[in-house]
Amino acid sequence: MSITVRYFASVRERLGAQESVDLAELVPPTVGALLTWLQARSEEHSRVLDLDRGLRMACNQALCEADEPLSEGDEVAFFPPVTGG
Repeated sequence: MSITVRYFASVRERLGAQESVDLAELVPPTVGALLTWLQARSEEHSRVLDLDRGLRMACNQALCEADEPLSEGDEVAFFPPVTGG
């Protein structure tokens, strides 16, 4: 399964604008499972993508929770609780 991950505001400053990921092994395919997978990529990912710091998530431009299911071609975004416009 291929999806696009986008980062915004301070998350973007630390991890870059976006990345495409192939998650064929992600079971179950949810935003929470994606988050866990991303956090395991590096110490920086783990530090920046910490839900305890107020991280927000969206799937296909709609705010979502960790149990949101993923499908081929989805776009998932991660951003801090307050972002500028």
